[in-house]
Amino acid sequence: MAKGEDLIKFITQRVVTYIDTPVEARRERKMERKNRVKEPWGTKWFGMMPLGMKMWVSQWRSASKPLYKRVSQLTLVRWWKSSSKSSKSSSQQQQR
Repeated sequence: MAKGEDLIKFITQRVVTYIDTPVEARRERKMERKNRVKEPWGTKWFGMMPLGMKMWVSQWRSASKPLYKRVSQLTLVRWWKSSSKSSKSSSQQQQR
């Protein structure tokens, strides 16, 4: 019988505190809960495993590409970086 009494006591306390709080405070708490950013369900249920699997698969996929495609992508990225640096330096020299 002690468990039933404890349960009734707990419920009574919750109801009394709910009634004692002003309506505005309850509305504010409700809006805060509504506007809170939710954690994605994959992370909530499985932790960091989905992210790790995604990283592993992307690494696996890039390793399966032919070597010439990976090299061409790297060459293109290097060319783009060098061209952006040279255009910045030439524009700075023109300003002087």
